[in-house]
Amino acid sequence: MKYQYVVILKKDGERATDLLSVLLCFCSAVLFGLSQLKSGHPDIYLYAFTALILAGLVLCVIRRRQHKPVRFKYLILLTALGWFGMPVLPWIGILFLALAFLEHQAKRPLEIGFDRDCIVINSLIRQRHDWSVFNNILLKDGLLTLDFKNNRLFQKEIADDETEEDDVDEEEFNAYCRDRLTGASG
Repeated sequence: MKYQYVVILKKDGERATDLLSVLLCFCSAVLFGLSQLKSGHPDIYLYAFTALILAGLVLCVIRRRQHKPVRFKYLILLTALGWFGMPVLPWIGILFLALAFLEHQAKRPLEIGFDRDCIVINSLIRQRHDWSVFNNILLKDGLLTLDFKNNRLFQKEIADDETEEDDVDEEEFNAYCRDRLTGASG
């Protein structure tokens, strides 16, 4: 669907998501290694997963320090496969599969599309709202405010764009929203 305006909101929890991913993968790799040391019959499969996970963590930390975007999705999937090969608690692999999906969702930018007929909030579950459910919509000083008629208020900072050419003119956007809101209520 083509939108008249698309506003990308700032993501705040990326650092916490990365830290949780590193901790879970590192602790899992340590547990894989310890289980192999304690077992009487070591499994080369788990040794390989331990080495791959630790090498992947080192590469991800290096990329993060170079201020490059890091996705832990594949490393978490690799850890899930390692858990499936564990002799005890292999069901933890299912949790890691879910975490890989959620890590991707947590890092995806939240976008709000403004169309002639509706407003679509592109989150984990896409929300579609008619203009008639809003009292006011305002973009001011990098802060987007959606004021719903049911007394719900949504306020979030918009993402900083490196390219100034893509930035939305606040006055133009607010005039468009006012026009759509008066058209929806009238």
